[in-house]
Amino acid sequence: MNRTMQLDGKTLRRMLIGAAETIRANSDKINDLNVFPVPDGDTGINMTKTIEGGIAEISSLDEASVSDVTHKFAHGALLGARGNSGVILSQIFAGIEEVLGSCTVATVRDFVAAFRSGVKKAYDSVMNPTEGTILTVFREATEYAASMVNDESSIEEFLYHHIEEGKRSLMRTKDILPVLKEADVVDSGAAGYLSIAVGMYAALSGEKSFDAYEFSGDTQAQAVSIEAFTRDSVLEFGYCTEFLLRLQTAKTNPDTFDITVIKDFLDSIGGDSVVAYKTDDVVKVHVHTEKPGTVLNEMRKYGEFLTVKIENMSLQHNESEIKKSRSPMAVLAVATGEGICELFRSIGADGIISGGQTSNPSAEEIIDALREANADKIILLPNNKNIFLAANQAASLFADSEVYIVPTESIVQGYAALSVITHDVHNIESVIKSAISAAKNVVSAEITYAVRDAVVNGKGVKKGDYMALSDHDIKATAETAADALIGFLEGVEDMDMYEIITLFVGKDVTDDERADLTERIEELYPDCEVIVYKGGQDVYSYLVAIE
Repeated sequence: MNRTMQLDGKTLRRMLIGAAETIRANSDKINDLNVFPVPDGDTGINMTKTIEGGIAEISSLDEASVSDVTHKFAHGALLGARGNSGVILSQIFAGIEEVLGSCTVATVRDFVAAFRSGVKKAYDSVMNPTEGTILTVFREATEYAASMVNDESSIEEFLYHHIEEGKRSLMRTKDILPVLKEADVVDSGAAGYLSIAVGMYAALSGEKSFDAYEFSGDTQAQAVSIEAFTRDSVLEFGYCTEFLLRLQTAKTNPDTFDITVIKDFLDSIGGDSVVAYKTDDVVKVHVHTEKPGTVLNEMRKYGEFLTVKIENMSLQHNESEIKKSRSPMAVLAVATGEGICELFRSIGADGIISGGQTSNPSAEEIIDALREANADKIILLPNNKNIFLAANQAASLFADSEVYIVPTESIVQGYAALSVITHDVHNIESVIKSAISAAKNVVSAEITYAVRDAVVNGKGVKKGDYMALSDHDIKATAETAADALIGFLEGVEDMDMYEIITLFVGKDVTDDERADLTERIEELYPDCEVIVYKGGQDVYSYLVAIE
């Protein structure tokens, strides 16, 4: 084992890159650690994206102090935080930054103090901390490691003890939270954190090698209006050019290749906003240039491309120049599914934040949406309990508007809340109160299929069966989605007291299946008005609301 007594910024940067690579490699396994056996596990994705937000900030720091690396990484993770586990993870690093942010180099004592600060910051960030989660594992691992080291110990030894106790603490999460024991899984957020810690330790100790990975966040193309650049337009802003280049032994020595060769070339042709760094034998480059072809041709002297992205920045600039007047009030809703997004806009949402289950928006994406709303007062509907912390974090970081968060836990609750929201800026507290009440009073369920055999709250479900999920419980199971939904409706107490059944149909449901189910519901509940929308959502075949 190496013995690092004083850690510099360059080494810390390497450790954080190792953490990002390891969490990504284990992302799918972490996603699968879901109490409910549904195809919507996204903890691994959220934690990976959170870490990548930090990596993006330190990617160009070739030589820097521990303070610089920690500060930039913590800031990037804060803005990139997604989902509850991602937000807690970002708070852990924010706490670590409060100590390491004043260090040029760091000793084992600095690490002990920093990790303890991370514990406090993480616990303080959650209104009602739940033990048996990432909070417990990080706290217990930190305290154990602190008790095992002294001034003569290395940082490797601290991290080794931290991980060893973390593994033991992770297994104990089953004993702390009965729902984990029943589902026979450990806490996913805690498992994700341990993956990150292992990556940091391995990168420091040299006991494991990593494949390079592009830390570029989302790769989904953003919609852009090509009408912003016509046949008569003049290219004023060049091209945003990004690529991953695998160095080839036939062209250069990947081990000794000096990244300054690329930086000097990009500078010589007038490149702007240059970011270039090398990880193992892969080079990542970002540059603004009027000569993307020249850049690509030059780069092939050293290797071959893994990915390439070129965007006309005149389009981005022209779109950003379109300013809208500031509104007194706006309503934003997180939603997914073309039909649901269209419906939400039609009933009062001024803007849609793309996301939901398996695709939680980051704090930075929510901030961007708040800024785009351009209003004095903004009501935000997260519509997913796993987006609450990111929404609150975004609201706390955004100072240009008064942001009011209605704690909607699902698309159906968001629909109910939107139905009663009015743009009454003079009595917005009353509007918020009505929206919260509407969301809380709607009876709803989500219909999806089980990805494994499981027992939840004493109810068994087999892989491939459909489930009706409501109030964090399985209310009905069946071999088809339609039968699961009917089973849910039949289990609702005082069903004859309700007047409206609203159905949001998922992407996987055929027109015939939709028509057959609608007919069955109308026959069973002739006194209810049945409203059906083609929601187009993933994961859930049906969402249903009863009012």
